[in-house]
Amino acid sequence: MISQLSFDIRPVIAGKARLTSAQAVELHKNASLHDLGQWAHQVTQRLHPEDYRTYIIDRNINYTNVCTAKCTFCGFRRDHDDADSYTLSHQVIGQKIEELIAIGGTQILMQGGMNDQLPIEWYEDLLRFISTTYPSVHIHAFSPPEFVEFEKFFAMDVREIMRRFKTAGLKTIPGGGGEIFAPRVRQRIGSIKCSGADWLRVMRVAHEEGISTSCTMMMGHIETVGERIDHMSALRDMQDYALALKSPASASLNGVVRRTIENHRDVFEKSPLDVGTLDAANAGSYIAFIHWPFQRENVPLGRAKEFDPMVHGDFDSLENTDVQKGRVVRSAGANEYLRMLAIARLYFDNIPSLQSSWVTMGPKIGQLALYYGANDMGGAMMEENVVSAAGTTYKLAVAEICRLIRDAGFVPAQRDQFYNVLDRHDGPNSPDLLPVESPPLRDVSKMDDTTWIGTAPGLEDVNATVRITGPNDGADRSGRLQLTVLGD
Repeated sequence: MISQLSFDIRPVIAGKARLTSAQAVELHKNASLHDLGQWAHQVTQRLHPEDYRTYIIDRNINYTNVCTAKCTFCGFRRDHDDADSYTLSHQVIGQKIEELIAIGGTQILMQGGMNDQLPIEWYEDLLRFISTTYPSVHIHAFSPPEFVEFEKFFAMDVREIMRRFKTAGLKTIPGGGGEIFAPRVRQRIGSIKCSGADWLRVMRVAHEEGISTSCTMMMGHIETVGERIDHMSALRDMQDYALALKSPASASLNGVVRRTIENHRDVFEKSPLDVGTLDAANAGSYIAFIHWPFQRENVPLGRAKEFDPMVHGDFDSLENTDVQKGRVVRSAGANEYLRMLAIARLYFDNIPSLQSSWVTMGPKIGQLALYYGANDMGGAMMEENVVSAAGTTYKLAVAEICRLIRDAGFVPAQRDQFYNVLDRHDGPNSPDLLPVESPPLRDVSKMDDTTWIGTAPGLEDVNATVRITGPNDGADRSGRLQLTVLGD
């Protein structure tokens, strides 16, 4: 199918024109999924012409599940007096890091609930403990909602908090809690959580302080397509600002900086920058964008009605009261996930990397994402608690991630947080090419001379089966085959 558009997409693909927000909405409405994938992949190949695709070995450490926020999409949070509430000790966190190092891991993604009983010294002690005891491990920690709550808990500005955390060992900041920036959406799904403007402010300050970050979007709930694109527009504008800080003209507030401040005044109202303290050459920026669909299984928002166009009409027009007030959820499946991934690759001309979200979408859609704009498979996570508490998630070992990348036509490569390649897997000792020590077992049973139940794919004919189970002499020599199974 050749998509009919009102504009020429070719300059966008070539990097000679910037996709507007209106054009992004038009792509979502009128472009076929196949065209979007083809266009996005061309952009990915232009930005990442290498023959490899990357992944990172990391571990999610949720240091506490006590949280003052009560987001309707979260199944992880607990109150202080809940029987299963917890705050991890240094010893437990250390054990988790040692297990990560043992499998070649290089990074921890450390996030938690907003626990109002932990003082700033607790966090500083934790960061110092990790950075001194495990100096090879990169600390990627504390999302913007946590920092906004830290401001309240510690009675200090986020800039001072970040400086103290950076001194103690914090390296980069994850983009959790972005969800959708639109006030209509945030007031419905997480009214106590930080605003979209505050989320962007935290990341602005991080970049000004020389701390790079990732950015995110959670889709497939009560948001419209226009609100998704507005969310992405704000991220792109703030990335323009971060990159402009690196310019020698940044000290005099060049045009990009002035324009961003004018267009996003609420992001700049607090935590002002003292230009004299700016280390322009080392300013941070968004390293990667990750989006994923809302998981509705075990959370309050999941009890909302599912969108039905015959009942609710045009979701994106917000004409229906239930839709406008967030009483209706429009879930996102594989088609919608890939569609938004491709649009994101075409839209984000200033964010270098896009990650595949196989954790929520599964291994095969995660693999397909490498042809819809993603250049990275994300983390081979040893542990994940927050998303899995809300609903369906998948787990993959390093060998399985490497296999997915290789089967997609690329060389798998382990990276660090800044996308530097640590280990290129193009030899016989690659994780996916080594024999499996204890692979899963599969039953093979003979039914008659020509029928075998449970044979391996490709071995359905009797002659091939005989090579495994023995001669066709009437004896039942049922066996158990060892076959590698992809994913859990």
